[in-house]
Amino acid sequence: MRELRIVVATADAERLRGALVMAAAHAALGGQAAVFLQLEAVGLLRTPVEAPQDAAHRAAGLPSLAALIEEALGLGVALLACQSGLALCGLLVEDLPPGVEAGGPVAFLQQTGDEARLLFV
Repeated sequence: MRELRIVVATADAERLRGALVMAAAHAALGGQAAVFLQLEAVGLLRTPVEAPQDAAHRAAGLPSLAALIEEALGLGVALLACQSGLALCGLLVEDLPPGVEAGGPVAFLQQTGDEARLLFV
């Protein structure tokens, strides 16, 4: 199964939610997946993680954004926060949920093989 790598380029919690669902599903099927949050999108990881639509999702029996992050990490999805995004959002690595790593776009792309699926959301 080809690796799935997703770049979240905006601070839109619903785009991140969708990226996490797809990455977690891919990992649950035995594939490798990674999600890279670029620039302002890193702010979505500020702990405690909360998203505007969390209440609606929970009311529908769906997980919150924080629960999706935990689930994805538990399935082996790599979550990477852009180093420049950390600075832009006034965050430190210690401010991120446990298991989220910091890195840059060059390293993310260097780790992206020729056969990987690369999505930009």
